[in-house]
Amino acid sequence: MSKVIAKTGMVRALGAMSGTSLDGVDTAVVETDGITIVGFGQSDYTPYSDAERAVLRAALGQWHGPAVEAATEVVEVVHQRALAGYEDVDLIGFHGQTLAHAPRLQGTLQVGNGAALAEALQRPVVWDFRSDDVAMGGEGAPLAPFFHFACAKHIKADAPLCFLNLGGVGNITYVDPRFADPDEPGALLAFDTGPANAPMNDLMQARLGRPCDEDGRIASKGTVETGALELFLAEPFFAKMPPKSLDRNDFAEMIDLVKELSDADAMATLTAMCAAAVAQGMEHCPTPPTKVLVTGGGRHNPVLMEMLRVSLDCPVAPIEEVGLDGDMLEAQAFAYLAVRVARGLPTSCPSTTGVRASVGGGMISQPEKALQ
Repeated sequence: MSKVIAKTGMVRALGAMSGTSLDGVDTAVVETDGITIVGFGQSDYTPYSDAERAVLRAALGQWHGPAVEAATEVVEVVHQRALAGYEDVDLIGFHGQTLAHAPRLQGTLQVGNGAALAEALQRPVVWDFRSDDVAMGGEGAPLAPFFHFACAKHIKADAPLCFLNLGGVGNITYVDPRFADPDEPGALLAFDTGPANAPMNDLMQARLGRPCDEDGRIASKGTVETGALELFLAEPFFAKMPPKSLDRNDFAEMIDLVKELSDADAMATLTAMCAAAVAQGMEHCPTPPTKVLVTGGGRHNPVLMEMLRVSLDCPVAPIEEVGLDGDMLEAQAFAYLAVRVARGLPTSCPSTTGVRASVGGGMISQPEKALQ
């Protein structure tokens, strides 16, 4: 237990998230007791430079070696810069950067040393959120569902709904807010749906030297290649029951399926693959949700959003429709989870990661002066 965080009462926690899209670091403040969200505070975005992004991209899929060491340095330097501007926060939740994820093999690797950040920022830092879950048989992902449950309570939802995060990888959380606690059987179901922005961004970078298909402009001019889409949906991952998770590069061969297509047709097809993966995943929901709230960068792509609206049987809307911030939801999640870790509350359960029992992952690092 942290010597700085009291066992009860509200905490101003600062969360940081660097996702698989490799665009930059989101930082956001949440005021919470680890159960109820009282309010949201300051937030900001610190982009990676092209050079920093190249260093991170070179380390993807690796577990050790010079490329991982270089990526670790980038992550720590940029996070220190991103987090330094915040005052009046009690605790920091630091996710780090996922480079490799194979929970049933090597495990999961998020680089960045929380202890070094704690010393640099003179704040207690909660980090290494996923390792305990994996050690207990879980996928280690997704980890935002407990926060999604709190968000559903915060917006006073009274019927099942879904939170769909479209970052580098897509993941969905089915929430039934009629339950009291997130780890009650039936309250949550969460899993990765499939690749989302990662293959689209990779193709744009490789072909056109751009980080993404801004506003879906390239995809909007193309035609979906149905043969490639059918091959994609034949992947065994889609037949696997949740919970389940993916590494960013698990579907790297998607680009091979569209390599003979024009830029526009290739982007349209990759976009359709993302939407079709979500539609497949929705079949696992225990009951039909009343709505799907979309967060992450994918919600800014009108072509993708229209594909989702056509393929799903319920309303689909950006999460801003209910007053939440889709750009900052992941950073807010790790602020919230940091408080739960500090107070010994679970952060995942069998229905979110497949872990054997509810578990509160995470390590707490204190700055040296705070321990004196």
